[in-house]
Amino acid sequence: MVAICDPLPKEQLNYPSGLHTSVPLFNDLNALLSSGIAIDVVCICTPNGLHARQAIECLEAGKHVVIEKPIALNVADCEAIIFAASQAKKIVFGVMQNRYSPASAWLKEQTETGVLGKILQVHLNCFWNRDHRYYTLLPDGKPHPWHGDEALDGGVLFTQFAHFIDLLCWCFGDVTARSAHFANQNHKDIHAFADTGTVHFSLDQGALGSLNFSTAIWDQNFESTLTVIAERGTIKLGGQYMNEVIYCHVDGLDFPDLPPSSPANNYGPYQGSAANHHFVIDNVVDVLNGNATVATPAEEGLAVVKVIQDIYALGAGAGAGSPW
Repeated sequence: MVAICDPLPKEQLNYPSGLHTSVPLFNDLNALLSSGIAIDVVCICTPNGLHARQAIECLEAGKHVVIEKPIALNVADCEAIIFAASQAKKIVFGVMQNRYSPASAWLKEQTETGVLGKILQVHLNCFWNRDHRYYTLLPDGKPHPWHGDEALDGGVLFTQFAHFIDLLCWCFGDVTARSAHFANQNHKDIHAFADTGTVHFSLDQGALGSLNFSTAIWDQNFESTLTVIAERGTIKLGGQYMNEVIYCHVDGLDFPDLPPSSPANNYGPYQGSAANHHFVIDNVVDVLNGNATVATPAEEGLAVVKVIQDIYALGAGAGAGSPW
């Protein structure tokens, strides 16, 4: 690490003590990029709505970029990032660390080997808790600077459940949203966008699918599950973070003996997805040393954004603020 860029002072960033003197802090991205510091890669871990502009600025300055999910909040911005990377001859790395969970990697392997036969149905359920603790800064209770701000947050499909939509795209190819219904059941005093929805989609070769999601769950996350019904068997991933194989009944396939997944990222009052970010950075290092290909290229990040954008467009007529 050669520099950090953040509007907050070091004291509020909880800098590790060894970094106080060795790593400079910039409060402005332009100041960082014009500082003359030799930078190979910029990791963009900012509010969702800032990703595209900041990524393009870094690419145009001749830096590779790692962009936290989602890479942008609309397809046009994703395309602008890809164009800027092409012009600069630099690489964009997306962050979809759940791909490194043993259960996810195992499911991907089964879809690639063809052991399941034709995929008939895929059903995804994501039921998490995101209450006032997530949307305020504890302990002073001040509003969070971007959680719940539609322009910076983008909604729960972008901020909470993009990982699981990525798993759909990664394992099963094109996802075409067919219908969507939304409601804001438990957050009307916090944000204007939907916290709950039901989506129907189709996959390649005529497979049918559904997505049910909500952040209205009381007190703590409940589950994330993905059920695959195929020609030669049925598989279900489960657990709070879709990090366990909980059912496998497939012709010629034994129940997998997988290593334990990484624990969830613990943010105090709430938890996030699996703590696999070190695998993302390992891939960056390996790619730039010529020893690997990009695990999550920008084009795959665009595919996820397109699915979410299409879902929100379909559900807009139902009204996010009231049940359908």
